[in-house]
Amino acid sequence: MTKVGVLVCLVIVVMDAVAGILGIKAEVAKNKVIHMRQMKNSGCKETSPEAYKLGLAAAALQALTHIIANLLGGCMCICCTEDLERSAANRQFLFTCLVLSWIVVAIGFPMLIIGMLQNSKSKESCEILHNHFLLIGGIFCFLHSLLCIAFYVSTNFRFKNETNNTLDQIHDHL
Repeated sequence: MTKVGVLVCLVIVVMDAVAGILGIKAEVAKNKVIHMRQMKNSGCKETSPEAYKLGLAAAALQALTHIIANLLGGCMCICCTEDLERSAANRQFLFTCLVLSWIVVAIGFPMLIIGMLQNSKSKESCEILHNHFLLIGGIFCFLHSLLCIAFYVSTNFRFKNETNNTLDQIHDHL
């Protein structure tokens, strides 16, 4: 993989890790508000503006990371379609990573959004929420980074590997 590829992978991992950490911090901020409410014996839900902001940042970062990984990985696939047609195993792995990354985003992103919206200022209800949407969404951010890296690396590794195999075959015939 080139230096640019390594840099892209590093950026994807860092962005998804930051999104995951923000999601977990948002859950902690929400739990602090719940704990304080229980200490005061207050029946109504007090929202956590900090959890809202952290959840929003986590969701935005996860969406941006998904877009970057799919655009860059997709461009590699589109630019080199004949290489993609030659390698069935890599194509299956690439497609599996792509589908799984979309599934993870389809689960994790709404979790972050739901957790974030539960802490919006406009929602003043008297329900006690003990779900962990922000925590689960944050964990899915970490899983998303692994799948995006596997997807991006498989697009680049395939071409390098096939080029080396072709050169080895030419060298053997000489």
